[in-house]
Amino acid sequence: MNKKEPLRMCIACREMKNKKDLLRVVKNKEGKIFVDETGKANGRGAYICRDTACLEKLKKQKILNKTFKVMIEDSVYEEIKGVILGRN
Repeated sequence: MNKKEPLRMCIACREMKNKKDLLRVVKNKEGKIFVDETGKANGRGAYICRDTACLEKLKKQKILNKTFKVMIEDSVYEEIKGVILGRN
């Protein structure tokens, strides 16, 4: 019996995709925001497609700011971009 892949929604394009196909961004209890490549870090998570178009929308519309209710530093977007482009 095959286990079904969990689905998550990209916060930029709002498409449902397999959890493993998305990138997880986490805000932990200390308020630190970072990319969680393991998908298991503690904290509030948000998912984004591994796609530069979704990253641009995320940044332009300040979607992460609204999701985590804090100002997101450019370094977080650079970290996401690095992972999407395969630099991390």
